[in-house]
Amino acid sequence: MPSKDCYRHGMKHGPDALVLDFVEWIAASPRRYCDVMEAWKTSCPRLTIWEDAIDQGLVRRCRTDGDLSIETTEAGRALLAKTRKLRIQDGHDAPNPL
Repeated sequence: MPSKDCYRHGMKHGPDALVLDFVEWIAASPRRYCDVMEAWKTSCPRLTIWEDAIDQGLVRRCRTDGDLSIETTEAGRALLAKTRKLRIQDGHDAPNPL
């Protein structure tokens, strides 16, 4: 169980695998908000992958041609690049061009 301190100062861990998958999906092409909601919907209110990615500054809401969209931020792109580099160094993965 987390210590009470983590509630005051936040958890000290990086994004989980689902958040990374989400950021990579968004990085391939900015997505319309309604498409994001449809593709990443869940019946569990605790599983809020796209909200976690927004809160962590990895993606952001924006307007594209008048539509609300979600796009990857510089921090999100940097995280993907770092993750790919670590996977390649560990021999777990080949680069996945976006």
